[in-house]
Amino acid sequence: MSKIAIIVDSSSYIPHEIQLAKHIYVADNPVLFGRKVYHESHWPVNAAFYKQMATSSAQPTTSQPSIGDLMAIFDQVKKDGYDQAVLVTLSSGFSGTYQAAFAAAAQYPDLDVHVWDSRIATMGAGNQALLASDLAEKGWQMADILEKLRLLRDRTSVFFVVDSIKHLQQTGRLSGGQALIAGLLSIKPILNIDPSKEGKIVAVAKERKMTGAWKYIEENFGKIVEGYAHSNWPMRVTIVDADNPALADSWVKKGKALWPDIVFERGIIGPLIGVHTGEKAVGFIWAQDYKSLED
Repeated sequence: MSKIAIIVDSSSYIPHEIQLAKHIYVADNPVLFGRKVYHESHWPVNAAFYKQMATSSAQPTTSQPSIGDLMAIFDQVKKDGYDQAVLVTLSSGFSGTYQAAFAAAAQYPDLDVHVWDSRIATMGAGNQALLASDLAEKGWQMADILEKLRLLRDRTSVFFVVDSIKHLQQTGRLSGGQALIAGLLSIKPILNIDPSKEGKIVAVAKERKMTGAWKYIEENFGKIVEGYAHSNWPMRVTIVDADNPALADSWVKKGKALWPDIVFERGIIGPLIGVHTGEKAVGFIWAQDYKSLED
């Protein structure tokens, strides 16, 4: 039986204790302040990154793990006795990580690495990795694992709200052109990463305040819940935040009250993604509960 390892880039933000328990390997993404190169693990407390971003004279930029860094992980995976690996990356629609991983895998003949484009970020990608990990632990074959990942990816999406559009504007991560961006400068845009559209960020609505953003989510997510129920897909929702825990916690509380049959959990928007969203962003990620795909 083939032994399959699971690798993620660090922007999946799978909690460290779960990474360890499930033996998930992590490629640590670089974040640059001017010429100073850090990695996401430099900020074990998420708020510390946003404090540095707010006070630094050099605004941060992002990159992807180097081919050398990825090959070092492949070396460790091979040393640990694996002969295959699934490498889950954040969306290729707004990062070069997928392409870098694909290039590294192509140059490493000693390990059969399948690079998987999650077409989303944070725990949307993390839950795909957790599904792959659970299936590999149960002895599933690679082709079957990838098919389950495809189902989960197709049934995953997100609404997220940024406090200011300026970071997405500066980093060029918002699709739609300058006219759209100009119309979002003074409000709270509601954004989506649609896995069926190459995982790119698009604006779907706009509100003056964060309270209006929740109202939009409440109205539109209710329709989504009906569709998943009709298809008999149990749901999991992860609320993530860029150092805005009070608002994120309130969204969890409201969500549990409105949809008690759905699994709600919390996560973070860490440094690599936070460079683009800015501080105070909050995301509402939904998907078929990956646990329901493990049978």
